[in-house]
Amino acid sequence: MPSAPSPNPVRLGTAHYLGYVVLCGIWGTTWLAIRVLVRDVPPLRGAAARFAIAAVLLLVPVALRRSSLPRQARERRALAILGVTMMAVPYGLLFWAEQYVTSSMTAVLFSCLPLVVALFTPFMSRHRVPRRAVVSMLVAVGGIAVLFAGSLSSSRSSVLGGLAVLAAVVFSAWSAVFAKSETARIDSVLSTCVQLVFGAVLLFGASAAVERGSPSNWTRHALLAVLFLAVAGSAVAFGLYYWLLKHMQAYQASTISLIVPIVAMLEGGLALGEPISLTMIIAASVVLLAVGSVLRAERRSRQMLEIQEEARGHAE
Repeated sequence: MPSAPSPNPVRLGTAHYLGYVVLCGIWGTTWLAIRVLVRDVPPLRGAAARFAIAAVLLLVPVALRRSSLPRQARERRALAILGVTMMAVPYGLLFWAEQYVTSSMTAVLFSCLPLVVALFTPFMSRHRVPRRAVVSMLVAVGGIAVLFAGSLSSSRSSVLGGLAVLAAVVFSAWSAVFAKSETARIDSVLSTCVQLVFGAVLLFGASAAVERGSPSNWTRHALLAVLFLAVAGSAVAFGLYYWLLKHMQAYQASTISLIVPIVAMLEGGLALGEPISLTMIIAASVVLLAVGSVLRAERRSRQMLEIQEEARGHAE
């Protein structure tokens, strides 16, 4: 029997789309910033510093809003779990991987996130992902493959880095569906702050264990990169993401990762002078159209369900 649709609202307004676009821009730039940071700072230490700074910044709005930890043990446990599976593990893997994989290729590999979220959704929630959305995501991933078909490398280190990115995708996908069902009643800023604290503590611990002999070279570029990652890429972006997750289905919010490689491509063309071919423009257009189809699929699926329920009511 197909699972029932989620009771959460799915009608998206201007604020939701604006937040979506802002997130695409921020997270499209974070891959480059991570690449810059790990050139001078050990990856786990760099990720820990990112989360620690972001957590301190979020303590201000948490205090001003007088937010308090949830009383239910289940919600507290959910925040602790997400601190591990949404923050510490995937970002530890991603920072480590970017020592060996380019930022654009990391973004490409991570773009399969919506498909993995769509696979987890029926098993972890009572929501069925519309078939049209799954087809559209496959089209989008195909478009991204065309964009970066010539960027693959077969060296051992890059293969290990690629596998680390894919492992991060699995953790992030599971966490997105889990967060959708377990943190809906928790303040987004507080939720983000608590998870960042967990992530920072775990990553600092991991760094102390495996990066003890690796020096940190906090150059100007490294400092600018970690500040961008902490302020925009963590404090702002994760708070915005959890806010969107209250209004979107998890697979819809995860389509942000399909736009990110296009942002990376545009940054390379505008900032670094990398050529943008007609093939790239066509492939990017296909991806954008496919993502738009995914975002509309939920509304059409609900409309069809309402029509079917109305027809059954008349039949009875």
